[in-house]
Amino acid sequence: MSLSIVDRIFKSEDFVSTPLQKGEYDCCIFDNCNFAEGDISNSSFMECEFINCNLSNVNIAHASLKEITFKDCKLTGAQFHKCDPFLLSFKPNNCQLNFASFYNLNLKGIKFTDCNLQNCDFTQANLSKAVFHNCDLKNSQFDQTNLKDTDFRTSFNYTFNPEHNQLKGAKFSKDQVLGLLSHLRIKID
Repeated sequence: MSLSIVDRIFKSEDFVSTPLQKGEYDCCIFDNCNFAEGDISNSSFMECEFINCNLSNVNIAHASLKEITFKDCKLTGAQFHKCDPFLLSFKPNNCQLNFASFYNLNLKGIKFTDCNLQNCDFTQANLSKAVFHNCDLKNSQFDQTNLKDTDFRTSFNYTFNPEHNQLKGAKFSKDQVLGLLSHLRIKID
């Protein structure tokens, strides 16, 4: 990558009609930009902020995401498992992440805040010490997932089989813990 951009603000840009150039982006802000169905593959993003951006179904294959903040973004269908896993770290806040894939990723300590995470794939991911704060996890898949010390206390609509996941030290609210019994197909009144 020869292109290197540092400390630049991209405001209300449409990167679908004019794709973002491949390169390294450090400490940049993307505000109200459209990447939907676009391509940011093979680019590097370090300490960048994406604010109110549409990244639905964006191609992020081999993209490097290090210390990224996603705030008020639409990331529907994002295939995070295709990103460069080396030092992968991001913080989603108030984001739409429906149908996103986190398959087999090391996301230890990640914090999802006020996110819609319906129909996501967390299979075989390391989510130990993660926090799901006020997140909707309806129909999301957890299988062979490391959920040790993970905090689900303020989240809802999760269902998964405790026998197929590592749950030691995980935290749940009394109101939502029934999602851990759904695989038994029993009736609780």
